[in-house]
Amino acid sequence: MFTTSSLSGTKPEQYAELAEQARALLHGERDRIANAANLSALIYHALPDLNWAGFYFFDGTELVVGPFQGLPACVRIPLDKGVCGAAASTRTTQRIDDVHAFPGHIACDSASNSELVVPLVHQGALVGVLDLDSPVHARFDVMDQEGLEEIARLFMESLG
Repeated sequence: MFTTSSLSGTKPEQYAELAEQARALLHGERDRIANAANLSALIYHALPDLNWAGFYFFDGTELVVGPFQGLPACVRIPLDKGVCGAAASTRTTQRIDDVHAFPGHIACDSASNSELVVPLVHQGALVGVLDLDSPVHARFDVMDQEGLEEIARLFMESLG
């Protein structure tokens, strides 16, 4: 059915290829859980140096873990805690080089050292966040941020 392959080329080319694979996975499917599960697996297996990739969904009060790849995760995250809470409450992407220096960081996995969290917003309403953790300090740069913001946009678009 679908197999992941190593991404090739420059980082922008790799993210273009990842976006193409994401579009193929999302094509014709509107189910939030199915799409989040497939994207989590795609991202986790396609990008190097990740130890967690997945989604948290906003339930009207807090973020609740959704589909992901990696070790078991924190189940609920208040909007005033951690990198995910910051992304959700500010509706801005958080790219953190050293999570241990981030005020209020929630250590779901002590091996995580850097994090990238993209808010998922539809018509001004918070849907959740796309969260990536890495054991490598400063793993994520602006190209990663832009590439993953595009993946998040494709996810939101798939929901209709």
